[in-house]
Amino acid sequence: MPQESTGATAEELIRELGTRRTRNTRHTDEVHSGHDGQGPSCAGDNALLDLACRGELTREHLRRLVAVDAQCQRTELAAYALMTTRFPHRPAADLYAGLISLVSAAQPSLAGCAKALGISEDDFRRGPRTYRTYAFDGLLSWVALQGSQADTGLALHSDLTVYLGGCADLVRAVRTADIPAPDEFLAHYGTASAPDLLALAVETTDDGLRRGDDPTTAVNTAWLLEKSLEDFWRAAAEPALG
Repeated sequence: MPQESTGATAEELIRELGTRRTRNTRHTDEVHSGHDGQGPSCAGDNALLDLACRGELTREHLRRLVAVDAQCQRTELAAYALMTTRFPHRPAADLYAGLISLVSAAQPSLAGCAKALGISEDDFRRGPRTYRTYAFDGLLSWVALQGSQADTGLALHSDLTVYLGGCADLVRAVRTADIPAPDEFLAHYGTASAPDLLALAVETTDDGLRRGDDPTTAVNTAWLLEKSLEDFWRAAAEPALG
């Protein structure tokens, strides 16, 4: 069966991913509607927003999100460092360095969220141990080990777009539902803008494509990372921490 054609520039690939994202969300909403009879869900690709839409999101889910996020941060730092060793030239190296700085700067803030939410140091350090909590970690590690430069650039653009956008939507949902969330949580997850890093991700992807990286593989890799983020949200929506 012939592969679906993709564009030859980062912006065209990003538009293709946006189309897939819209199609995926619409399909998930239709499935949810057919199963529970309650009409379409608010965000089928984000389980926490789904809970908020149904009035079931609680403070305990916020605690689990923080614990899952902490586990992912440790993987991210190692993955971006590995990408730097594989693609040490600019603009790719600038992108990876920027992401290392972003995650490193976010770690104290996330620890503050954990403390404000009453998460023990042991739970924060070890985190949940379900399959879904490792989905994003595993995919990002695979991209770092096996992906081309264009794969990494486009996948990281998807990560920033979907994760930061989902966090901003979640904070709005928490405020709307009047869920008792500490200021530390609202401040940490309400910062949903990284325009410089998004621009670097585009440049990194385009540079990789000019060097001969395959655009179809880049799109598929980025899409896989987006799907792993669905499991990230589901991991946070699972039964809460004790």
